[in-house]
Amino acid sequence: MGRKGGSNRLKRQMAPSFWQIKRKESRFVVRTSPGPYQRQKSYALAVLLRDVLKVTSTLREAQKLLNEGMIKVDGNIVHDDTRGVGLMDVIELVKTGQTFRLVPKNSRLLVPLLIDSQEKTSKLAMVTSKTTIRKNRLQYGFHDGKTVISDIKMAVGDSCRLGLPQTEIKQHIKFEKGYTGLIIGGDNAGGIGKIEEIKDGLFSLPKRVVVGLGERSVELPVNKVMVVGNDIPIIKVS
Repeated sequence: MGRKGGSNRLKRQMAPSFWQIKRKESRFVVRTSPGPYQRQKSYALAVLLRDVLKVTSTLREAQKLLNEGMIKVDGNIVHDDTRGVGLMDVIELVKTGQTFRLVPKNSRLLVPLLIDSQEKTSKLAMVTSKTTIRKNRLQYGFHDGKTVISDIKMAVGDSCRLGLPQTEIKQHIKFEKGYTGLIIGGDNAGGIGKIEEIKDGLFSLPKRVVVGLGERSVELPVNKVMVVGNDIPIIKVS
């Protein structure tokens, strides 16, 4: 009987440009499985463990760690080595107690940032959808695929500090002028600055935001900026 489903392998030369892997070491690398993140904006969990965090030296060792329940993502034990992990995900190494948050840095989309154990129960999530369900309740969808039903009035583009692993809204941050924004894509990925202006979209131009980065300002589409706090980020993102 023929094999069903797609391959879980990817040619190294075709891997996303931000992946910190050796392009000529071997022909193939683990492919990210379908999930909440686009493949071009996420790491396969096995690749993150072996090539970025370097907690294992081979794919088999990474799979063994996962099978033994030694890796948590957002507070939940994960066994799938092809699971995609992306922006703001919290990766916990149970054996060593180390915890990392994936953030943009130095123009790279995803870089593991070592955080204190106290922060492993929180993550920032951007509101990407808003739907009215039965009894006129509001259901919000976030950039990481999570959904929450809440009576809090929020808009697409706002951010929330979520409690992990239960996915509870602990704090709401509006996407407004004067708040602090984190650039999550493009050449300025990882930059943090004040939101100076929000420009309405035009027929041929999407809604844009101006963010101050030191002595200069950059203008970006709103989906390239995540609001992370008022005066300072409410959790560690750099």
